[in-house]
Amino acid sequence: MLNIGHHSFNSRLLLGTGKFPNATIQKEAVSVSETEILTFAVRRMNIENPEETNLFEELRGEQFTLLPNTAGARTAEEAVRIAKLAKASGLCDMIKVEIIGDDKTLLPDPIETLRATEILVKEGFIVLPYTSDDVVLAKRLEHVGAHAVMPAAAPIGSGLGIVNPYHLKLIIEQANVPIIVDAGIGSPIDCVQAMEMGADAVLLNTAVSGAKDPVKMAEAMKLAIQSGRLSYEAGRIPKKPYATASSPTEGLLSH
Repeated sequence: MLNIGHHSFNSRLLLGTGKFPNATIQKEAVSVSETEILTFAVRRMNIENPEETNLFEELRGEQFTLLPNTAGARTAEEAVRIAKLAKASGLCDMIKVEIIGDDKTLLPDPIETLRATEILVKEGFIVLPYTSDDVVLAKRLEHVGAHAVMPAAAPIGSGLGIVNPYHLKLIIEQANVPIIVDAGIGSPIDCVQAMEMGADAVLLNTAVSGAKDPVKMAEAMKLAIQSGRLSYEAGRIPKKPYATASSPTEGLLSH
């Protein structure tokens, strides 16, 4: 069970709703993924005109928990304003803090992210900050009250997978809140790796929406996350430099 604040989920896959070829494929991918959390940019929603057709609104329903994000914000103040807009519009009390600090890599601004997280926690939000794979920053975010921390595997949309497994492993080992690997996932093997390391969940979008067959990829990601989690819970055998016989040698007849 994935627990974030007062919310509990069976699925450990969080799915973004953007960049799908069309609404039909989007719905099918969401369905086969069995996700329970849909994330989206507040700035892309027709909040001011709810009667206008919106691709996201076609997916909205009681079976999903909505995770709005503050994409587009450049400062803590902007992120807080977007979060309050989402909450006032009757969306979820959870918010993903996303404050980009570099246009080329789309890496988050650590200072503004930390400030926004602290402010929003005090405002009563369930806060999930998107951050780089900075071990110290992850601890600081938890210290100011983040309900989950979302370190990037790689730059957003890059599909590079986990580029720094050592730092990610340190973040997971030291955390007392859920760690949700976010951004840069390219294929199911990345999900398996993240979950085997002990991550609590994975958030992805482009790896599914940009695939040749988004529906099949959504199912593949679901199964990979389930497999990786089971492997983590089972405990893999240690790696050894030499062979170890898989069959017992004691009691064998000699020739």
